[in-house]
Amino acid sequence: MKGNRQSPFVLIRDIVRCVIIESLLRTPMDPWITIDSATVPGSDTELTLSQRNDDFAIRVSGVPGDLMNSRTHHSEEALAELACTRLSTVENTRILVGGLGMGFTLAAALRIVPGSAEVIVAELVPDVVEWNRGPLGQCAGRPIEDGRTRVHLGDVADLLKHQPEKFDAILLDVDNGPEAMTYSDNEWLYSPGGLKIIYEKLRPEGIVAIWSARADQLFTNRLKKTGFNAQLRTVRARPGKGSRHTIFVAQKPWVSSTQ
Repeated sequence: MKGNRQSPFVLIRDIVRCVIIESLLRTPMDPWITIDSATVPGSDTELTLSQRNDDFAIRVSGVPGDLMNSRTHHSEEALAELACTRLSTVENTRILVGGLGMGFTLAAALRIVPGSAEVIVAELVPDVVEWNRGPLGQCAGRPIEDGRTRVHLGDVADLLKHQPEKFDAILLDVDNGPEAMTYSDNEWLYSPGGLKIIYEKLRPEGIVAIWSARADQLFTNRLKKTGFNAQLRTVRARPGKGSRHTIFVAQKPWVSSTQ
Protein backbone atom coordinates (compact mmCIF):
# COMPACT_ATOMS: atom_id res chain seq x y z
CA MET A 1 0.00 0.00 0.00
CA LYS A 2 1.11 3.55 -0.64
CA GLY A 3 0.98 4.46 3.05
CA ASN A 4 3.63 1.80 3.87
CA ARG A 5 6.22 2.88 1.31
CA GLN A 6 9.42 4.62 2.46
CA SER A 7 10.88 7.45 0.46
CA PRO A 8 14.32 6.93 -1.14
CA PHE A 9 15.74 9.50 1.28
CA VAL A 10 14.56 7.53 4.31
CA LEU A 11 15.96 4.29 2.90
CA ILE A 12 19.35 5.88 2.21
CA ARG A 13 19.40 7.43 5.70
CA ASP A 14 18.69 4.07 7.33
CA ILE A 15 21.36 2.33 5.25
CA VAL A 16 23.95 4.97 6.19
CA ARG A 17 23.06 4.59 9.88
CA CYS A 18 23.51 0.82 9.68
CA VAL A 19 26.88 1.20 7.98
CA ILE A 20 28.07 3.69 10.64
CA ILE A 21 26.91 1.49 13.53
CA GLU A 22 28.53 -1.60 12.02
CA SER A 23 31.75 0.33 11.50
CA LEU A 24 31.77 1.51 15.13
CA LEU A 25 31.18 -2.01 16.39
CA ARG A 26 34.09 -3.30 14.33
CA THR A 27 36.48 -0.54 15.42
CA PRO A 28 39.03 -2.12 17.77
CA MET A 29 39.53 -0.51 21.18
CA ASP A 30 42.83 1.15 21.89
CA PRO A 31 45.22 -1.25 23.59
CA TRP A 32 46.28 -1.05 27.21
CA ILE A 33 49.82 0.28 27.58
CA THR A 34 51.92 -0.67 30.60
CA ILE A 35 53.52 2.55 31.81
CA ASP A 36 55.22 1.37 35.01
CA SER A 37 55.72 -1.56 37.35
CA ALA A 38 56.60 -2.02 41.01
CA THR A 39 57.51 -4.85 43.36
CA VAL A 40 55.59 -5.21 46.60
CA PRO A 41 58.16 -4.80 49.41
CA GLY A 42 59.09 -8.06 51.06
CA SER A 43 57.73 -10.22 48.27
CA ASP A 44 58.16 -11.23 44.63
CA THR A 45 54.73 -9.85 43.71
CA GLU A 46 54.88 -7.35 40.86
CA LEU A 47 52.26 -4.68 40.26
CA THR A 48 51.82 -3.00 36.89
CA LEU A 49 50.20 0.33 36.06
CA SER A 50 48.50 0.38 32.66
CA GLN A 51 46.73 3.14 30.78
CA ARG A 52 44.23 3.24 27.93
CA ASN A 53 43.25 6.77 26.99
CA ASP A 54 41.91 8.26 30.27
CA ASP A 55 41.47 4.91 32.00
CA PHE A 56 43.99 3.28 34.34
CA ALA A 57 44.38 -0.22 35.73
CA ILE A 58 46.61 -1.71 38.40
CA ARG A 59 47.25 -5.42 37.93
CA VAL A 60 49.19 -8.21 39.60
CA SER A 61 51.62 -9.71 37.10
CA GLY A 62 50.63 -13.23 36.16
CA VAL A 63 47.13 -12.91 37.64
CA PRO A 64 44.17 -12.49 35.23
CA GLY A 65 42.01 -9.38 35.55
CA ASP A 66 42.47 -6.03 37.25
CA LEU A 67 43.33 -5.51 40.88
CA MET A 68 41.93 -1.98 40.48
CA ASN A 69 40.39 -0.07 37.59
CA SER A 70 39.65 3.64 37.41
CA ARG A 71 36.24 2.99 35.81
CA THR A 72 34.91 0.82 38.64
CA HIS A 73 35.31 2.48 42.01
CA HIS A 74 31.82 2.83 43.48
CA SER A 75 32.44 0.22 46.19
CA GLU A 76 35.75 1.86 47.17
CA GLU A 77 33.89 5.13 47.71
CA ALA A 78 31.12 3.34 49.60
CA LEU A 79 33.78 1.97 51.95
CA ALA A 80 34.48 5.52 53.14
CA GLU A 81 30.85 6.60 53.16
CA LEU A 82 29.72 3.71 55.36
CA ALA A 83 32.39 4.47 57.96
CA CYS A 84 32.65 8.26 57.82
CA THR A 85 29.17 9.68 57.24
CA ARG A 86 28.53 9.93 60.99
CA LEU A 87 31.73 12.02 61.28
CA SER A 88 30.67 14.78 58.89
CA THR A 89 30.20 17.31 61.70
CA VAL A 90 32.72 15.95 64.19
CA GLU A 91 35.72 18.26 64.62
CA ASN A 92 39.30 16.97 64.89
CA THR A 93 38.33 13.50 63.78
CA ARG A 94 41.12 11.03 62.91
CA ILE A 95 40.75 8.46 60.14
CA LEU A 96 43.08 5.72 58.96
CA VAL A 97 42.89 4.48 55.39
CA GLY A 98 44.73 1.22 54.81
CA GLY A 99 45.74 1.08 51.14
CA LEU A 100 45.95 4.11 48.86
CA GLY A 101 45.21 2.25 45.63
CA MET A 102 43.89 4.73 43.09
CA GLY A 103 42.86 7.19 45.79
CA PHE A 104 39.08 6.80 45.54
CA THR A 105 38.53 5.73 49.16
CA LEU A 106 40.75 8.53 50.45
CA ALA A 107 38.98 11.09 48.25
CA ALA A 108 35.54 9.94 49.43
CA ALA A 109 36.57 10.23 53.07
CA LEU A 110 37.93 13.73 52.52
CA ARG A 111 34.66 14.82 50.90
CA ILE A 112 32.78 13.86 54.06
CA VAL A 113 34.89 14.98 57.02
CA PRO A 114 35.37 18.62 58.12
CA GLY A 115 38.44 20.74 57.57
CA SER A 116 39.85 19.98 61.01
CA ALA A 117 40.10 16.25 60.28
CA GLU A 118 43.31 14.30 59.86
CA VAL A 119 43.28 11.41 57.39
CA ILE A 120 46.28 9.09 57.45
CA VAL A 121 46.66 6.82 54.43
CA ALA A 122 49.07 3.89 54.78
CA GLU A 123 50.51 2.50 51.56
CA LEU A 124 53.01 -0.35 51.47
CA VAL A 125 54.25 0.23 47.91
CA PRO A 126 56.12 3.54 47.45
CA ASP A 127 55.56 3.47 43.68
CA VAL A 128 51.80 3.48 44.19
CA VAL A 129 52.14 6.79 46.04
CA GLU A 130 54.22 8.16 43.17
CA TRP A 131 51.66 6.95 40.63
CA ASN A 132 49.02 8.94 42.54
CA ARG A 133 51.25 12.00 42.37
CA GLY A 134 51.47 11.53 38.60
CA PRO A 135 48.78 11.10 35.92
CA LEU A 136 46.86 8.46 37.92
CA GLY A 137 46.10 11.08 40.58
CA GLN A 138 43.69 12.94 38.32
CA CYS A 139 41.21 10.03 38.47
CA ALA A 140 40.25 10.66 42.11
CA GLY A 141 41.02 14.38 42.15
CA ARG A 142 44.51 14.15 43.69
CA PRO A 143 43.43 13.54 47.29
CA ILE A 144 46.99 13.03 48.58
CA GLU A 145 47.56 16.74 47.89
CA ASP A 146 44.76 17.67 50.32
CA GLY A 147 46.10 19.44 53.41
CA ARG A 148 44.30 16.99 55.71
CA THR A 149 46.08 13.97 54.23
CA ARG A 150 49.12 12.35 55.85
CA VAL A 151 50.87 9.63 53.85
CA HIS A 152 52.47 6.78 55.79
CA LEU A 153 54.83 4.65 53.70
CA GLY A 154 54.68 1.17 55.14
CA ASP A 155 52.43 -1.68 56.19
CA VAL A 156 49.17 -0.58 57.77
CA ALA A 157 49.50 -3.54 60.15
CA ASP A 158 52.76 -2.15 61.53
CA LEU A 159 51.18 1.28 61.92
CA LEU A 160 48.29 -0.19 63.87
CA LYS A 161 50.64 -2.11 66.15
CA HIS A 162 52.77 0.91 66.99
CA GLN A 163 50.40 3.89 66.65
CA PRO A 164 49.69 5.22 70.16
CA GLU A 165 46.76 7.44 69.17
CA LYS A 166 43.28 6.20 68.36
CA PHE A 167 41.01 6.67 65.36
CA ASP A 168 37.35 7.46 64.77
CA ALA A 169 37.29 5.27 61.66
CA ILE A 170 39.57 2.71 60.05
CA LEU A 171 39.06 1.84 56.37
CA LEU A 172 40.83 -1.23 55.06
CA ASP A 173 41.18 -1.96 51.35
CA VAL A 174 44.56 -3.67 51.31
CA ASP A 175 43.59 -6.90 49.55
CA ASN A 176 40.65 -8.80 48.10
CA GLY A 177 39.26 -9.60 51.53
CA PRO A 178 39.73 -11.97 54.46
CA GLU A 179 39.62 -15.16 52.37
CA ALA A 180 40.82 -13.88 48.97
CA MET A 181 44.27 -12.53 49.67
CA THR A 182 46.80 -11.69 46.97
CA TYR A 183 49.49 -10.92 49.56
CA SER A 184 49.80 -13.45 52.38
CA ASP A 185 51.23 -10.97 54.91
CA ASN A 186 47.82 -9.27 55.02
CA GLU A 187 46.41 -12.33 56.80
CA TRP A 188 47.28 -10.87 60.22
CA LEU A 189 44.84 -7.98 59.74
CA TYR A 190 41.92 -10.40 59.55
CA SER A 191 43.08 -12.75 62.31
CA PRO A 192 41.65 -12.62 65.86
CA GLY A 193 44.85 -10.93 67.00
CA GLY A 194 44.68 -8.31 64.25
CA LEU A 195 41.03 -7.56 64.90
CA LYS A 196 41.77 -7.18 68.61
CA ILE A 197 44.39 -4.51 67.83
CA ILE A 198 41.98 -2.74 65.46
CA TYR A 199 39.32 -2.78 68.20
CA GLU A 200 41.76 -1.25 70.68
CA LYS A 201 42.82 1.48 68.21
CA LEU A 202 39.26 2.71 67.71
CA ARG A 203 37.63 5.31 69.89
CA PRO A 204 34.22 4.41 71.40
CA GLU A 205 31.63 4.08 68.60
CA GLY A 206 34.45 4.04 66.07
CA ILE A 207 33.91 2.03 62.90
CA VAL A 208 36.18 -0.26 60.92
CA ALA A 209 35.03 -0.88 57.35
CA ILE A 210 36.70 -3.65 55.37
CA TRP A 211 36.39 -4.11 51.59
CA SER A 212 36.07 -7.66 50.30
CA ALA A 213 35.56 -9.32 46.95
CA ARG A 214 33.00 -11.65 48.51
CA ALA A 215 30.87 -12.23 51.59
CA ASP A 216 32.22 -14.31 54.47
CA GLN A 217 29.90 -15.16 57.35
CA LEU A 218 32.71 -16.77 59.34
CA PHE A 219 34.63 -13.48 59.27
CA THR A 220 31.49 -11.61 60.35
CA ASN A 221 31.25 -13.95 63.31
CA ARG A 222 34.92 -13.30 64.09
CA LEU A 223 34.23 -9.55 64.18
CA LYS A 224 31.36 -10.10 66.59
CA LYS A 225 33.48 -12.30 68.86
CA THR A 226 36.03 -9.46 69.00
CA GLY A 227 33.31 -7.21 70.46
CA PHE A 228 32.09 -5.36 67.36
CA ASN A 229 28.52 -4.82 66.25
CA ALA A 230 29.03 -6.13 62.72
CA GLN A 231 27.05 -6.35 59.51
CA LEU A 232 27.59 -7.08 55.82
CA ARG A 233 26.78 -4.57 53.09
CA THR A 234 26.68 -5.50 49.41
CA VAL A 235 27.79 -2.76 47.00
CA ARG A 236 28.07 -2.80 43.21
CA ALA A 237 31.30 -1.92 41.41
CA ARG A 238 29.38 0.79 39.56
CA PRO A 239 26.18 2.51 40.70
CA GLY A 240 23.41 -0.02 40.07
CA LYS A 241 25.52 -2.43 38.02
CA GLY A 242 28.75 -4.35 37.82
CA SER A 243 30.28 -6.89 40.17
CA ARG A 244 28.92 -7.23 43.68
CA HIS A 245 31.42 -6.52 46.44
CA THR A 246 31.10 -6.86 50.20
CA ILE A 247 31.91 -4.31 52.87
CA PHE A 248 32.14 -5.49 56.46
CA VAL A 249 30.99 -2.66 58.71
CA ALA A 250 31.90 -3.15 62.37
CA GLN A 251 31.30 -0.59 65.12
CA LYS A 252 32.89 -0.54 68.54
CA PRO A 253 30.23 -0.03 71.23
CA TRP A 254 30.34 3.00 73.50
CA VAL A 255 30.88 0.61 76.39
CA SER A 256 33.04 -2.34 75.47
CA SER A 257 31.02 -5.53 75.17
CA THR A 258 34.11 -7.51 76.18
CA GLN A 259 34.31 -5.91 79.61
